[in-house]
Amino acid sequence: MTERVDHGQLFIGGEWVDPLGAGTIEVVSPHTEQVIGSVPHASRGDVDRAVAAARRAFDEGPWPRMPLEERIAVVARIKDAFAVRHEEIARSISSQNGSPYSWSILAQALGPMMVYDAAVQVARGFPFEERRQGALGPILVRREPVGVVAAVIPWNVPQFVAAAKLAPALLTGSPVVLKPSPESPLDSYLLAGIAREAGLPEGVLSVLPADREVSEYLVGHPGVDKVSFTGSAAAGRRVMEVAARNLARVTLELGGKSAAVILPDADLDAAVAGIVPAAWMNNGQACVAQTRVLAPRSRYGEIAEALAAAAGALVVGDPLDPATQVGPLVAERQRRRSLEYIAIGQEEGAKVLAGGGRPAGLERGWYVEPTLFGEVDNAMRIAREEIFGPVVCLIPYGDEAEALRIADDSEFGLSGSVWTADVERGIDFARGVRTGTFNVNTFSLDVLGPFGGYKNSGLGREFGPEGFGEYLEHKMVHLPAGYGAGA
Repeated sequence: MTERVDHGQLFIGGEWVDPLGAGTIEVVSPHTEQVIGSVPHASRGDVDRAVAAARRAFDEGPWPRMPLEERIAVVARIKDAFAVRHEEIARSISSQNGSPYSWSILAQALGPMMVYDAAVQVARGFPFEERRQGALGPILVRREPVGVVAAVIPWNVPQFVAAAKLAPALLTGSPVVLKPSPESPLDSYLLAGIAREAGLPEGVLSVLPADREVSEYLVGHPGVDKVSFTGSAAAGRRVMEVAARNLARVTLELGGKSAAVILPDADLDAAVAGIVPAAWMNNGQACVAQTRVLAPRSRYGEIAEALAAAAGALVVGDPLDPATQVGPLVAERQRRRSLEYIAIGQEEGAKVLAGGGRPAGLERGWYVEPTLFGEVDNAMRIAREEIFGPVVCLIPYGDEAEALRIADDSEFGLSGSVWTADVERGIDFARGVRTGTFNVNTFSLDVLGPFGGYKNSGLGREFGPEGFGEYLEHKMVHLPAGYGAGA
């Protein structure tokens, strides 16, 4: 039984303060369908307070003016606190969004630690200032903090995504107003407490749980210099439209419909072992999930049989049970959406090879069986639209050229993988797919490399030097001719 957690204050500018409004957000367990906590619903007035505090911290405060090593020390303390409290963080997130606890330990709690560590590594080697010989004389190129950042994070991997935005923003010297999802705000209170204990100065971080309307107000606030958003493509378009009113810089990490391509020479056991956790990861609620599996017609039957058996063997149940591999979806609307797509797939002529309904013995909770469709055509809605649930499509193909065309035939371009006995062949295949991240005989997301999407999967990058640079402005300073010569 999860102990109920209720909060009555907001974290604004580093202090716990009473909200200006009377609204609350109730957090509901996707397993029991019972209320497990509540937080204040931030109002527009609370956004104004948070942005004003961040503005003062950036324009007048010590944080952007500190030596880099002092900012690194604070971020390192945040990371160290995650290490101490990783079980509590994982349990909090699983209780709210249904992530299997074993997966939450890795992705929801230890994953953010890797993000903070990697960002510190990038910061230490980053060229914040360099001299060049320009076309007309010597120049100095500086990279300076972008300013006040509005970071809007989703409910599926809240602390991992928060770290992806907080780490580079804080290390570059930019204050952050963090807007967690109303489905999973409780863990953001743990983060706020950790940040305060780590010694963030006044104004550098605020945490404002709120709905879409208040989120839009934050994104369009004239005191915000940059917006970093993770969510659906439809919401990303709206974020970009609203932020454009102030010409705020925007980074968007959006949806995906990624393809895992099994080439004819692949080791089937290894491919299935790698694809299954990548396809049904986090109950299918992951933008990078490999939700289209492409199989050569010459081996389609054995691949379909192996994938169906693996899907049927996944352990579904209480997300806090360490044995669970697939938990409930975050909300009733997500369960309903998945079931609607399962019905659509059947109407389109695809065949259910595994799952397709509510798991036996789980009459309560927002559960959907891990579902595998076979004989899917890439033109079907289930192959083209992001379902964000435990529904995977198996698509047959003829030759490798057709596999490449199908993999790339999507409005999204976020992730993907190829499985083959020839790694060089896999690398060649990866070069041909227009997607931001790709894997050869593996599935991972390296936080020292650039992560982001092509096409409708987003704009800009997170992680690595490329993502770090998204939180910086570039300044060119012209120097007098001959300055520094012979130095």
